[in-house]
Amino acid sequence: MNLPNLLASFRIALAPLMFWLLIDRDNSLFEGIDPSWLDYFAALTFVIASVTDFFDGYIARSWEQITRLGGILDPLADKLLMLAGFLGLMLLHRANPWAIFLILAREFFITGMRVVAASENRSVVASFAGKAKTVSQMFAIGFLTMNWQGGEVLLWIAVALTLYSGFEYVKGYLE
Repeated sequence: MNLPNLLASFRIALAPLMFWLLIDRDNSLFEGIDPSWLDYFAALTFVIASVTDFFDGYIARSWEQITRLGGILDPLADKLLMLAGFLGLMLLHRANPWAIFLILAREFFITGMRVVAASENRSVVASFAGKAKTVSQMFAIGFLTMNWQGGEVLLWIAVALTLYSGFEYVKGYLE
């Protein structure tokens, strides 16, 4: 297993840790710890995972270590991290359930479409809108995790970019 795939695997392992830090506030392990510290640890976990997302892609491209396994692990890690963040935040009542539903519905739909495209030996590559969607989702999760003002606005911006990039994927597939 090469370094980019190890980084993606590490990101997969960080997703349930972040989810646990967000939702298991009554755990006896956390007794006496102010909940804001759990927010800090969840945010730190998310930042570390997000940084590995950048580096695994950069290293894979620059060292020419793009593999089929990486093509599976990287998007899986991305989806698990976003799922952990958005569901955890929804359970904390910091994220609008409709926004989360729209984001996750798009993710499932596009993932299914990519599987169909792959079965047809076609590739549907990420566009600039897809990259902007990911960044906007990361900012929204970060702000909402820290319970900062503007998090809800960032979440709806992420919804808009998520839906727009989904439209671009479908358009690219149909062409």
